[in-house]
Amino acid sequence: MKNKILSLLILATTLTAWSQSKVIKVNAEESSIHWLAKKVTGQHEGNINIVSGNLEMEENAISGGNFEVDMTSLMVTDLTGEYKDKLEGHLKSDDFFGVAKFPKANLVITGSTQKMANHYEVTANLTIKEITHPITFEMHVENEEAMTKLVIDRSKYDIRYGSNSFFDNLGDKAIYDEFEIDVTLKL
Repeated sequence: MKNKILSLLILATTLTAWSQSKVIKVNAEESSIHWLAKKVTGQHEGNINIVSGNLEMEENAISGGNFEVDMTSLMVTDLTGEYKDKLEGHLKSDDFFGVAKFPKANLVITGSTQKMANHYEVTANLTIKEITHPITFEMHVENEEAMTKLVIDRSKYDIRYGSNSFFDNLGDKAIYDEFEIDVTLKL
């Protein structure tokens, strides 16, 4: 009898834990990722596609998640014609993201701290070019949408082209190491 009661308590605890956590699949087609990279003499921007993703919620807090980005979809939106094609080709080349060898990037959420209603400080592991580093960012989740802005240091992912961190005397040819990613996830 004692074993039956203990088994029932364990089952009830397990069912309660399952009912309090859920995985929310991201609508990749309706989600957007916008990037912005700056250099001494200006900036460029564009979009990139999310392939898939999910956000894990436990007791109304972000507990995890996994997102995959198609690096081959990288496009420039501030240029047209020949200059757009050249920059997209260069960004996809081994000088930058090497998309032929590294076609996917990945972000895995490892936890979060709720700062206020619907607003979290998220910790995650970001993988670009098969190099993984921890990253922390703010995320707002509300009305079936999650929004965030990530600032990424490309030099951590062996993206050296035009970087003052690796090359001297670049002058006005220098490209800043940090670039921004604005993400809107439709849940």
